[in-house]
Amino acid sequence: MTQVTRPGGYLPHPIPTIMRSMLFFVLLCATIARAQFSNIVCTDAAALQAMKGLHDPADYAATTVIEDHEEILCALRTEVKPDSLRAHLERIVGFGTRHTYSDTVSPTTGIGAARRWAFEKFQQFSAMNEDRLLPAYLQFDYANESGGCGSGQGWRNVLAVLPGSSTTGHRTIIIEAHLDSRCADNCDPACEANGAEDNGSGSALVLELARVLSKYTFKHTLVFMLVTGEEHGLLGSRAMAQFCTTQGIAVKGVLNNDIVGGILCGHTASPPGCGVLDEVDSLQVRIFSHANTRGLAQATALSYNEKLHDEVPVPMLVSVMDREDRVGRGSDHIPFREAGKQSIRFCAANEHGDGDPSEPGYDDRQHTSNDILGLDTDGDLLIDSFFVDFNYLARNAVINGMEASLLALGPETPSFTVLDEPTGLRVQITDGPQWVAYRIGVRGLNSPPAFDALYRTDQTSYPVPGLEAAHVYYISVAGVDAEGITSIFGPEQVRANDAATPAAPIDDLPYGLTCMPIGIEENTAGPDGTMLQCSPNPFNQHTTLSLTKHAPIKGRAFLIIRDAYGREANRLPVVLGERGSAIVYAHRQAAGLYTAELMVDGRRVDAIRLVALE
Repeated sequence: MTQVTRPGGYLPHPIPTIMRSMLFFVLLCATIARAQFSNIVCTDAAALQAMKGLHDPADYAATTVIEDHEEILCALRTEVKPDSLRAHLERIVGFGTRHTYSDTVSPTTGIGAARRWAFEKFQQFSAMNEDRLLPAYLQFDYANESGGCGSGQGWRNVLAVLPGSSTTGHRTIIIEAHLDSRCADNCDPACEANGAEDNGSGSALVLELARVLSKYTFKHTLVFMLVTGEEHGLLGSRAMAQFCTTQGIAVKGVLNNDIVGGILCGHTASPPGCGVLDEVDSLQVRIFSHANTRGLAQATALSYNEKLHDEVPVPMLVSVMDREDRVGRGSDHIPFREAGKQSIRFCAANEHGDGDPSEPGYDDRQHTSNDILGLDTDGDLLIDSFFVDFNYLARNAVINGMEASLLALGPETPSFTVLDEPTGLRVQITDGPQWVAYRIGVRGLNSPPAFDALYRTDQTSYPVPGLEAAHVYYISVAGVDAEGITSIFGPEQVRANDAATPAAPIDDLPYGLTCMPIGIEENTAGPDGTMLQCSPNPFNQHTTLSLTKHAPIKGRAFLIIRDAYGREANRLPVVLGERGSAIVYAHRQAAGLYTAELMVDGRRVDAIRLVALE
């Protein structure tokens, strides 16, 4: 056994699994290297003009302009709906399979039906918002010179373009996910590949953000994109990256979402990842990025911690990973990075498998026909135990929507250099006064991607504080505009430091939001006039469950704590007093979402959602 890192510790992972994954990745890269794309066209001329910044913004002006980032971010918290995400995902998995080479003619099954439905959803969202959203296809032909599963003509990504309100210094921001799915045999288009987690979850997220964000006004253009061919060599994203280059589309950032809705750990997971079977993590999302694009990941984590962490009912841990992707794996952010674009990948903390069903004894869901929405555990023909957590998926959608909004409204990255002086290291900003402040991120040579220290200054020449002599540091800089929006951090510069420098106050993150408070959804009184409440909620290790009784309750009563999959985690006897009861609950399970049910003589009287933090 060897050890692989993940946030918070080390987890075992067998070397043979890693070697198999790396071999798969090498073969995939070899296939990609011999792939040829041609006839790449956007089927809507207006959408193309908007992506290039050649449109007339007046043609797409909203009657009511909402462009303040604070108002948009505060609204995201409640406008992204778990129920809406569920509706999207239920429809997506209903196409049976979305294999790249599956049926394109059938109106009900296959990749063709799925992408036509997605196109129609974009049309609906546009009609709801003054026709400001421009649906289109990116169509391309693909010649696979290495064989593989074959070539193809008329392959299509589905796009929806929200034109920016300005063409000055115009940039485009892409929010993407892959729509295709696969089974164990990657060249079997007939296999029932529902692809609920991989990657119906990401596709539902993109659709939901198109629905929510298309009512707002952004300086830069937003593109919501569902790509094809990810499972066969990142084909749709490679075609789009090539198209952006040849068409002169200036891309500011790409937010790729691949496997973002599951919270349960399988037997296998490509490192760095989970290692405990059935472990639940619904409070963390991983961001993978290349060293050249890590500044976008760092800016996303910083902005979330500063602006939304304290304003949401269930705060998330946004973990910036030190790899572009899991060992031996890849996704649709990579072609954009290879084309010189800023790109990152959002991925769930836990995955149900390492995606290699050829392994002996592989019984995880990823890349199999078992990657389904959930199970019917009580025989009523309705799914009641879901493998995708829609609340978790909604929280990830909010983080995506936040960063897309800030990219579309905020400043560019300042240019800088790090000077090695006898008295220590100095940051020198080398371009004009476009920012009201600068953020200086510092980390040691062997530190994780998260900064060890963050400083803020309004000076263009800044001696870096808190350094030790004879140490090597990574240093990066971001700009802050007058609205308090932080840019992408520039590529880190590595310098050896000669002298210790005095300490200085760290950045106190002053550009937070003041949103109207929202809380855990309130429960209405139960059928017996009862009200089950929890305070505090969310909580760390202890909370108080209170039962207010407005009518007589007779019988044997219990509080049953269930996890996100309906499994009983704890059972507490309840003694019902004249006015109710209060129980101090000590949580001994993992962090995540739970339900407390009041059961009287086997009958569910009331229930409330609990949020257990780390």
